[in-house]
Amino acid sequence: MNTETVRLNITIPIGLAQSLNRFAGPRRRSRFIAEALRRRIQEMEKESLEKKLEEGYRVAAAESIAISKEFEATDLEGWDEY
Repeated sequence: MNTETVRLNITIPIGLAQSLNRFAGPRRRSRFIAEALRRRIQEMEKESLEKKLEEGYRVAAAESIAISKEFEATDLEGWDEY
C-alpha cells in the first residue's frame, strides 16, 4: 500500500459532512474517506470485470453454438432415424 498522500479540497453536502463527523470523528475524517473511496473503487473494478467476463462468456457461447451447427450433420451420421 502506498503511504504517500495528497491534500484535496472537496465540497460535500452539509448533512453528509455531519454524518462523517459523527461516525469518523473530526480527527479521523481523512482515513474514513480514504477507506470509503478504496472500497467503492474496488466495487467498481469488480463490477467492470464481471461485465467483461459476462460479455466474454456470451461471445464464447455464440461461437460454440456456431461450431456445433457446422458439425451437426456429421455428428448425426450413422444414427438411426426415429
